[in-house]
Amino acid sequence: MQDLWRLSAAEMASLIKAKKVSAKEAATAALARLDAVNPKINAVVEHRPEDVLAQAAAIDAAIGRGEDAGPLGGVPVTVKVNIDQQGYATTNGLNLQRDAIAKSNSPVIDNLRKAGAVILGRTNCPAFSYRWFTSNLIHGDTKNPRDPALTPGGSSGGAGAAVAAGIGHIAHGTDIAGSIRYPAYACGVHGLRPTMGRIAAFNAALPERPIGPQISAVSGPLARTIGDIRIALAAMSAKDYRDPWWVPAPLEGPAMPKRVAMCLNPDGLDPVPEVKAAVADAGKRLQRAGWIVEEIADTPTLREAADLQTKLWLGDGYEAQLEAAEREGDPGALACLRGNRAKVHPFDLSKALTRRATLTREWLSFFENYAVLLMPVSGELPFPDQLDRKDEASFARVWHAQLPQIAIPFMGLPGLTVSTGLVGRVPVGVQLVSGRYREDLCLAAGEAIEAGGTPSAAIDPAG
Repeated sequence: MQDLWRLSAAEMASLIKAKKVSAKEAATAALARLDAVNPKINAVVEHRPEDVLAQAAAIDAAIGRGEDAGPLGGVPVTVKVNIDQQGYATTNGLNLQRDAIAKSNSPVIDNLRKAGAVILGRTNCPAFSYRWFTSNLIHGDTKNPRDPALTPGGSSGGAGAAVAAGIGHIAHGTDIAGSIRYPAYACGVHGLRPTMGRIAAFNAALPERPIGPQISAVSGPLARTIGDIRIALAAMSAKDYRDPWWVPAPLEGPAMPKRVAMCLNPDGLDPVPEVKAAVADAGKRLQRAGWIVEEIADTPTLREAADLQTKLWLGDGYEAQLEAAEREGDPGALACLRGNRAKVHPFDLSKALTRRATLTREWLSFFENYAVLLMPVSGELPFPDQLDRKDEASFARVWHAQLPQIAIPFMGLPGLTVSTGLVGRVPVGVQLVSGRYREDLCLAAGEAIEAGGTPSAAIDPAG
C-alpha cells in the first residue's frame, strides 16, 4: 500500500487494528515523508527515528498479544516543542531554554501514548509562542506548505505545516490567542481550541507562571479531517491529576436545536470580501445539512474581551517577559511586546478578572439561544510571512484582523477552525464557537461544513 501518510488517523488506526498494516509500516512511511518534505518547510525541529520505531514496535507487540492498542493505535502524531517530552528540550522556540530537558512527559504526551499514538517529532513555534508567525533563533523559520510567501501561522505554525504536508496524521498545538486556530486557517487544515480545563497539561521542565488559569492557554489538536479532531480530543482529554484545572466534563452534552448564529462582521472587524464569502458559504452548507442559520448583525463584545485577554497574556509580569525577550534577542518577540506595551502595561489583574466574569455571563446567555456561532477566524486571508515586523501600520493591521481569535479564550470558550477551501492557492476557513465544554456542537457543525465542500488533504510543499 502506497502513501500511507495520506490517510486520515481514523483510517490508519483501523488498518493497524485489522492487521492490514503494521504500526512499524505506518511509522516508516511517516519518517520517510518527514525526510522528504521537512527540509522545505522546517515544521519538525527534532525527531529520533529509533525512538519512533521503538514506539511502533511496542504497538505491534501489543496487537500481537491480542490487546487493544487504543483509538490511535499506531498513528503517527506530532507534538509542539513547548510541552514536556521526556528526554527532549522544552525550548518554546528559545535558545534560553535549549537545556531545559524534560525528565517526564506532559499529560498531553502521556494521554496520546495511552491512546496508542506514536510520537513522530516535535514541531516549531515562534520564540515564547508569542506570534501568528513561526520563526526563532534556535530552530529557524517554518514555511507554509501551501505557499512559502504566506505565514504558516503561529504559534503552532510547525504543527499546522506538518499536518498539511502529511507529516503525521494529527498535530498537537497550544492556543492562547489563536495559536491552534490560526495555523489551521493559514495551512488549510482544521484546528480545535478546547474549553479551558478540557485537556490536562503541565510542564515540569520550566518554572510555572503564578497566575494559574488566568491566561487560558490550552492544548488541542490540528488535523485534516474533523473526524480526526474528534478522536484526538477524546484521547487528549483523559484525566491527569497533575493539572488542577482539568474538568471531568462529558465529551457529549445535552441535545440542542441545530440553530446557528452567523455573523459576517463581528464587533467592527470589517473582514475582506473573501472572508465574508467563506462565512456565508459555510452558512449555506449548514442550511443544506438541516441546520437553522440566523444571520445576526453583531455578537456579544469581542473587542473588549480581546483587549483584556491581551492584558492577561502579556501584561502580567510584562517587565520580566520583556527582559527575557531582550536576553533572547528575538526580533519577533520584541516586536510583540514593545508593540503592545501601551495596551497592557500597567496591568490590573483584579479588574480584568472581575470584568471577565461579566463578559462570560453575556456569552453564556448568548449560547442559551444558539448551539454555535459561525464567524471569521481572521479579518483577512493568511498574512504575508513576517508582516507584523514590517512597520507599525502592519503590526496594527495584524492585531486588528485577529480580533475573533484573541477574544474567545478570554471567556474560556471552545473555538474550531474549519478549512473551507482555497482562494487561488491561499487557504480560507471559518470559526465555530460554542458554550463551555460544548466542543461536540462545534464538531457537529464542523462535520456538516466539511461534508458540504472539498475535504482537506495532505499536499506536497509548494515551491
